[in-house]
Amino acid sequence: MNKKTFKVSPWIIWCSSLFLGIIASIPKIAERPFNLPEALVNSGITFAFSVIVWYYNIYTLPTYSRRDINRGMSISRLFTSLVFGIGVMLLLAYCQQWLLSHLNFGPVMLMVEVRGIMINLGFYMILHLLYQNYQNQQVSIELERSKSDNLGAQYELLKQQINPHFLFNSLNTLKTMIETDDKQSVDFVLKLSEFYRFTLESRKLDLIHLSEELNILNAYMFLLKARFEDGIQLTNKIDPAYLQSLVPPFTLQLLIENCIKHNIVSLEQPLEIRLYAEKDFIIVENNVQLKMDQGISLKVGLNNISERYNHLLEKEIIIESDEKIFKVKLPVIHEHTHY
Repeated sequence: MNKKTFKVSPWIIWCSSLFLGIIASIPKIAERPFNLPEALVNSGITFAFSVIVWYYNIYTLPTYSRRDINRGMSISRLFTSLVFGIGVMLLLAYCQQWLLSHLNFGPVMLMVEVRGIMINLGFYMILHLLYQNYQNQQVSIELERSKSDNLGAQYELLKQQINPHFLFNSLNTLKTMIETDDKQSVDFVLKLSEFYRFTLESRKLDLIHLSEELNILNAYMFLLKARFEDGIQLTNKIDPAYLQSLVPPFTLQLLIENCIKHNIVSLEQPLEIRLYAEKDFIIVENNVQLKMDQGISLKVGLNNISERYNHLLEKEIIIESDEKIFKVKLPVIHEHTHY
């Protein structure tokens, strides 16, 4: 994985260094008599050392890899930083001795070195924690991006499931009509063409208005009526107030297809499907008259719809069923977010 540059605000570096410089001069300020030159030199050396240590540790941080961070703190890097800090403090101690020659160099150097080691350790620990948190944030961002890309790919696959499945059923219906010399074959082809025009217009959209979805459904129902005649009945009682709400394309078509797949559709036992709105749901309801030889249901259609609602809205569709009625409730999606 590519390494990313970690940055610390210069404002933090310079202000914290200045703060440490002021803290280091407090013992000199408290002395009586007060010696201003000593206080200024002491403060200046601590300030300079803090700035140098900040930038040294930050400069070496990009050489970290995430694998190093996951293993924990690098002892070798800490040791290198301490050696560098001791060398810098030794140089600054000589500068202090040159500026204030009356001081005893031995005790002064020891005090300065101890101070430098403490500052170096503190800065190294802080930077390590900040950098580890930064790397963890980068990992989280990449995981979220991968998750989003994966969900997007899954959603595209879900949309692509619709067209081949419907085309297969439509061509079977057309084949049957041609074999029986049905006079509605031409109209069927025209409606099939119209339906696929809707498909091409809607395939790149995640959501369309319910009014457009109902237009798609009307074309689809014509194709079904050509095959089942009065064996299938659709009643639409959706209030016009809901027509500007949104749905994923082909949701209603998939639900109607699911009804036909699992139930008997015949002139003797008509399949009755009802559309209506109730509070915050668009409801598709049908009478239950299950086929005898259904086999094992994979629930591809319902799973498709459920996953699309989860992907787009993080909402769940509601499925209710008993011996007489099967009902699917689709959450209403309002076009305006302030609804």
